[in-house]
Amino acid sequence: MTYPELRDQELFDLVKLGDEAAFKEIYERYFDILFIHAYKRFRDREEAQDIVQEIFTTLWSKRQEIFLRGRFPVYLYTAVRNKIFNILSHKKIESSYIQSLQYFIDQGVCQTDHLIRENALSEIIEREVAALPPKMKKVFELSRNKYLTHKEIAIELNLSEQTVKKQINNALRILRTKLGLFSFLLLILY
Repeated sequence: MTYPELRDQELFDLVKLGDEAAFKEIYERYFDILFIHAYKRFRDREEAQDIVQEIFTTLWSKRQEIFLRGRFPVYLYTAVRNKIFNILSHKKIESSYIQSLQYFIDQGVCQTDHLIRENALSEIIEREVAALPPKMKKVFELSRNKYLTHKEIAIELNLSEQTVKKQINNALRILRTKLGLFSFLLLILY
């Protein structure tokens, strides 16, 4: 008896024993039918071909682990159907991930970039404020960090309002020259 004359179960039994000719017979017998089945779902020749190739590759590599509970063609159709479902599920997850990533790129990058620049600028400003003379630094910090008025600062530090105003103006002039115009404008805004 030749391979084309053997029934599917007989061929599969030979495949389980490592018979490559029996595997080739199964491949030739079912490839086109399974390809059409996969192609109907994807309308993509390469993808349909890849699916069927993968089913046959798995059939060969796991031949000793496979136990048929029904007819062999049903097993192959089910394997193709499950592979299609897995691919579609993966594509759905991938699509969702890409949409999420695109949203992050559209929304998050600007915020992240802005936050990084803002933090860097804050560090520079803090360093320059820390370098001010102690009395000027104290007056400036009360004005900008605690939002006290000139009068409130004058009372707290036992200074005249004119001295407070002069100290803040001097601090701003020093910071303006050290930080540059753009950074200085941001300092005033914050």
